[in-house]
Amino acid sequence: MFVCRKGAVLAAALAAILLFFACASLSAAGEASARRALYTIVLDAGHGGADPGVLGAVSHVKESDVNLKIVQNLQELFADAGFRVVLTRKNAGGLYGLPTQGYKRRDMEKRREIIVGERPDIVISVHQNSFPAAPSRRGGQVFFCAGREEDEKLADSIQSRLNGLSGKNYAALAGDFFVLNCAQAPAVLVECGFLSNAEEERLLQTENYRAEIARAVFEGVLSWLC
Repeated sequence: MFVCRKGAVLAAALAAILLFFACASLSAAGEASARRALYTIVLDAGHGGADPGVLGAVSHVKESDVNLKIVQNLQELFADAGFRVVLTRKNAGGLYGLPTQGYKRRDMEKRREIIVGERPDIVISVHQNSFPAAPSRRGGQVFFCAGREEDEKLADSIQSRLNGLSGKNYAALAGDFFVLNCAQAPAVLVECGFLSNAEEERLLQTENYRAEIARAVFEGVLSWLC
């Protein structure tokens, strides 16, 4: 499991970057054998299938679809940086089998099974927010498990980057979330934006803005590691 030691982690992060650029000049076959993952990260795209999550105020876009697209952006960033990346959900479907009674519980249990089985160093669960009573509210919000120091530091680091993107001054907040409680490693839940805000809903449906959010989360993780 991951232990935060600044000097050792910085050296490992630098090694990953150097290794990535070194591998870029190799053949495709040699590249696969030359690179090695220094960290394992689980990326959890919230909801899916019969559970769409919240819906956009104007377009009724599904939260589950936005979550998956941002996770796919994150997957590319972390894989290129030398991380071993595991996705709980790889497509628009859920993880519950048939959408019969109890499917939400089965879906969450499957996520727990993946997280526990992979023994990751970091877990990031991606969601979208909604607050119809205050449609002007916008910006990313990061949550962590109370009493877990490294989780809070990770959340603070990501929150800082998201605030830079949105211009807000939100603080990371403690919360009680099933997926976060499953993880022994530092874990955070990132609400990337508000689908109840018409402008942010529009932005979240553009590739450029989703890429900016993913970059902010990615840089927040790297800053915490270093």
